[in-house]
Amino acid sequence: MPYVTTDDGTQIFYKDWGGDGAPVLLSHGWPLNSDAWEATALFLAQQGHRAIAHDRRGHGKSTQTWNGNEMDTYADDLACLIDHLDLQSLTLVGHSTGGGEVLHYVARHGSARVAKLVLVSAVPPMMVQTDDNPGGLPIAVFDNIRAGEAANRSQLYRDLADGPFFGNNRTGDVPQGTRDAFWLQGLASGTRNAYECIAAFSATDFRPDLAKVDVPTLVIHGDDDQIVPFEISGRLSAAGIRDAELLVYEGGAHGLPDTERERLHGDLLRFIRS
Repeated sequence: MPYVTTDDGTQIFYKDWGGDGAPVLLSHGWPLNSDAWEATALFLAQQGHRAIAHDRRGHGKSTQTWNGNEMDTYADDLACLIDHLDLQSLTLVGHSTGGGEVLHYVARHGSARVAKLVLVSAVPPMMVQTDDNPGGLPIAVFDNIRAGEAANRSQLYRDLADGPFFGNNRTGDVPQGTRDAFWLQGLASGTRNAYECIAAFSATDFRPDLAKVDVPTLVIHGDDDQIVPFEISGRLSAAGIRDAELLVYEGGAHGLPDTERERLHGDLLRFIRS
């Protein structure tokens, strides 16, 4: 299986599918891994694109490190992978935590290799409520997730998948297999890695990153996202990134790569080829 080794010896697993078309790199959400993007990677590869997806450190098949479970290191790991594969004219697509990762990569490493950026249900600009971010979610929201992670993370992942992540508590029609895949991927992460990643996705201040984006950007968000509410994330990110295009999926939940798959694939393909 393909791995790239970072400067601190971490092994980052990745999939590299498809042909010689314009490359697309897909970054997953918490506590998932590259399997979360399999359907999208397969679709893009079938359309002639080169589709790459990696497991963030501590997730999936990558090393369960003790250190580096924060956004700077995530972005540096991503840079290591992109440099290793010598990717050019790349479209970066990030879902949820992955949206923070790809945005932070551009802010930290520049866009020399990047043609376009896509943020799907993404965590920027900043989720947690602070004195200078009064519209954010109270820290108690994330402390509760941490408590669930520490007490019984298997049940936590069941509860998220059965409820707000896919919006199954609204519609009740999300297939059991989809919910089981979330649970299975979640348990493939390291418990310390997943625990610390909660701070990475909730407390990282991406606001300075928005102004550094200098490539065409598409922001996609559901207006019924119960995990990363649209009003504090997608709407503000689109407003803060120069000339960003915003697509709001009416009634859309957080797990758009599964719940709105065909629509998302169509929007991604249009944007990548525009």
